Amino acid sequence: MKTGTPMIAPTLLMAWFAASLPVAATDWRTLPFITNGRIDPAWQQVDWGGFVVDQGALRTQPDPRGMGLLVYTRAAFGDCRIRVVYRSEKPSSNAGVFVRLDPGILQRLGEKTEGVERGPNNQLSPPMLARMTASSEKQAGAWYAVHHGFEVQIQDSGDSWHRTGAIYSLAEAVEAKARPGAEWRTMIITLEGSRISVTVDGKAVSSFDSSAKNLPARRSWSEPVRENVRPNKGYIGLQNHDPGDVVWFKEVAVAGLKD
Repeated sequence: MKTGTPMIAPTLLMAWFAASLPVAATDWRTLPFITNGRIDPAWQQVDWGGFVVDQGALRTQPDPRGMGLLVYTRAAFGDCRIRVVYRSEKPSSNAGVFVRLDPGILQRLGEKTEGVERGPNNQLSPPMLARMTASSEKQAGAWYAVHHGFEVQIQDSGDSWHRTGAIYSLAEAVEAKARPGAEWRTMIITLEGSRISVTVDGKAVSSFDSSAKNLPARRSWSEPVRENVRPNKGYIGLQNHDPGDVVWFKEVAVAGLKD
């Protein structure tokens, strides 16, 4: 399996550096979701499924053929705070906020992995599971984000490595008390160099240093490879997961750490 970052065209690299925008420490800058009743064109989909506009927010629209990612393409962000206001339909609803995505994600816009077919209760047969595993190992489509960024998990029912606020499989999260599905929650992700910290509704739940030498071992094909180096300026993405995983996003906003 090749795990290095692919070659990026010079014009794409120039666009990436031009879009690496500083943000002021004192002001939250909202990344608009909706323009003229539709998803703002700054947000572009990778892989299956997507999002729909629902009562002034974006709602995940999962596809049984595979997961997907909505990427904010207009800027890559360095050290900053990211505020995400969201709500989940139920504790098991699965989604995520991706940060530090390298510019290769822009080459995956519109790309789709080989779709799977699901049986009763959305189960995958051994051949279909092998097909999805192959997409992960190829780091194709939305799986590119898994292996070339960091996912801050949204799923209240997950274990400590895979629940709300965890840096998926890399840093455990303490439990953030679940709220009814109708209530909005606020997640703040702080990026500072190689360090990521997360609060949910004002409670610190996780912290992670990607430069640490003792990263936990990869335990599953669905978890990110450890050897890829993520940049200190990267893109933001919102994940749509499996059928039945419904999550609404009302706001993504960014503020700097210092002027």
